[in-house]
Amino acid sequence: MPKKQDIQHSILIVSSSEQFVLAVKRSLVGFITIDTMRTVSLARRSFLEKNHDIIVIDTPLPDETGVEFAMDISEKSNSSILLVAPQEVFDDVVERVIDQGVYVISKPVSARSVDKAIRYLVATQNRMQALTRKTLTVEEKMEEIRVVSKAKILLVEKKHMSEDEAHRFIGKQAMNHGVSRKRIAEKILDDLE
Repeated sequence: MPKKQDIQHSILIVSSSEQFVLAVKRSLVGFITIDTMRTVSLARRSFLEKNHDIIVIDTPLPDETGVEFAMDISEKSNSSILLVAPQEVFDDVVERVIDQGVYVISKPVSARSVDKAIRYLVATQNRMQALTRKTLTVEEKMEEIRVVSKAKILLVEKKHMSEDEAHRFIGKQAMNHGVSRKRIAEKILDDLE
């Protein structure tokens, strides 16, 4: 059973085999967004319109193998990619895509191997999203520090406060008004610039 955070992932299945699509969908019970495409050209169009967190590609496809598509997507997005390759070309496919971080399994596939691979990709996406959230938090904090520092400089220059007085003034105003230090600093910048 997928966790609530797993259900939020968008998944694209690219396969010309209805049987394969049904097998993968059984592994994805509970996921909300599951798109399927029968060709690489349709998948490319879909990808331009919508970002997918996880992409499962069953090779070969009617219009191309799908290997180039996997490599393009891995280069242009943060999608986690599972490539299912025929046994006879498996080693060659792995050599071509391994450095791009594409996960490859060999045909014939069992429901268990597909389920494990999908779980691995979901875990990878969860980690990447957590790191992205942390990065955004750090960037937001850096922006706040930059704006508050700029406001303190203006208070020192225009209101003749010491740096400590300016620091305390911004903190006290933020507390009194129940807003962030950044918002108070932005108001000071608007008023004094």
